[in-house]
Amino acid sequence: MTSSHDRMRVLATAGDRYDEILTPGALRFLTHLHDAFSGRRHDRLAARMDRRRAIDNGRDLRFLPETRAIREEPGWRVAGAGPGLHDRRVEITGPTDRKMTINAMNSGAKVWLADHEDALSPTWHNIIEGQLSLYDAIRRQIDFTTADGKEYRLGEETPTIVMRPRGWHLVEKHLQYIDPAGLTRPASGSLVDFGLYFFHNAAELIARGSGPYFYLPKLENHLEARLWDDIFTFSENAIGIPHGTIRATVLIETITAAFEMEEILYELREHCAGLNAGRWDYIFSIIKNFRGRGDGFVMPDRAAITMTVPFMRAYTELLVSTCHRRGAHAIGGMSAFIPNRRDPEVTARALEQVHADKRREAGDGFDGTWVAHPDLVSTAREEFDAVLGDRPNQLDRLREDVRVEARDLVDFRIDGTVTDAGVAANVAIALRYIESWLRGVGAAAIDNLMEDAATAEISRSQLWQWMHRGTVTREGTRITHESVERQLAEALARYRTESDTWDDAAEVFRQVTLGEDFPTFLTLSAYSQFLVEENERAAIAA
Repeated sequence: MTSSHDRMRVLATAGDRYDEILTPGALRFLTHLHDAFSGRRHDRLAARMDRRRAIDNGRDLRFLPETRAIREEPGWRVAGAGPGLHDRRVEITGPTDRKMTINAMNSGAKVWLADHEDALSPTWHNIIEGQLSLYDAIRRQIDFTTADGKEYRLGEETPTIVMRPRGWHLVEKHLQYIDPAGLTRPASGSLVDFGLYFFHNAAELIARGSGPYFYLPKLENHLEARLWDDIFTFSENAIGIPHGTIRATVLIETITAAFEMEEILYELREHCAGLNAGRWDYIFSIIKNFRGRGDGFVMPDRAAITMTVPFMRAYTELLVSTCHRRGAHAIGGMSAFIPNRRDPEVTARALEQVHADKRREAGDGFDGTWVAHPDLVSTAREEFDAVLGDRPNQLDRLREDVRVEARDLVDFRIDGTVTDAGVAANVAIALRYIESWLRGVGAAAIDNLMEDAATAEISRSQLWQWMHRGTVTREGTRITHESVERQLAEALARYRTESDTWDDAAEVFRQVTLGEDFPTFLTLSAYSQFLVEENERAAIAA
């Protein structure tokens, strides 16, 4: 299918009902978004690179002196919760295929984070089928029947939907944007995901008593938040809905954003509902930014980086106090432990871990939390019910006891070591997740943990850092290119199946882990190499 509407060309195979999403009006709207904001997107991505270089060269992070007045002004507040968002005590996350959509909508959670980012492999099929799932779920016309005849349908009570588009760094190569000067480039994944969902569903969501709500991933500073706020205002005006109808929750999942929480809230204040502690990407961001700063910045095994280590405590306590000071929800992160319905012992351990994690979050003042599996909704709800009771949130808990300094956010001392087992686990997790992602599955249960792109990023970036620092494990093994290659060969021998994606997964692993340079995201080159089909690559090249 090749078509053009207002300089947005579709370079992909048409599937059933794709024309209901890729309508002329929707493509025109995407064109207008790109005309207005693609240049600023590129500027912000360039600024990210400059800041990473500065940190790598020794510049320490600090709270911005130029925005001190915003932080010290006590009077301003964010817009807060929109209809259906006042009680967010349990949110379920997951991709938007039809089966997972129905499971999430029937989970009993208060909110469903409909994920087009880390839990979704961005194949063209997944992106457009996900938009169709959301379109149908909002209108309560979704169902699904498996090959063996099992039927899935919506129950009576369903959660409020908050959609997460892809981050600013990702592109959608199956849509080609032609700018007013005639230059062509891939569309922005962020603008495509946001634009299609908003264009088709905003009015319907409002009519049903909710609204167009979004989770914003991987923001690195308040200027990126300002860009999103301008996009929201532009979009509201474009379809004629009141200013401030859109609500956004920002994931604080980069170390640089942690130093600008209040500024991010301020920039989005007329559209903002809250912040979320995106723990796994946050750890990845720290490793990525400080990987070259010396042995004092080398992290131990991933299992030792818990939510109670000093820098993670400082980050979450600052998030809660910042949010409540400004009338915003503070939403906790996702524990990676998941139950196994075939193994009661594994399930018991998972429930114990999740209970402890959610008990800590509720006790610290969070207003809600994430789970990745329907069987964990009641577990998380128990802990938040015990603190909240009948209240929808604990915004009145201001946490005036919290005093977090810049040095606390970068206090990376951890009581832990790098072990042979930790190295082997990182190799296996990264390889197995990449193989799953290449097959189009972006959220993968691996060894009773829910792995997504963020946890795979931690695994491969730790390996890169350990190799380049010449780290020696507790058992005396020096981590080298050759030792990681041996671990990779062992993992391939152990996990390889008849799927033809294992060799491709190993190739991606080597590119993002064993190279001299450090790719900022493992998904960037892998997307271009393996998720863009050959006929579409030819059309893009032409």
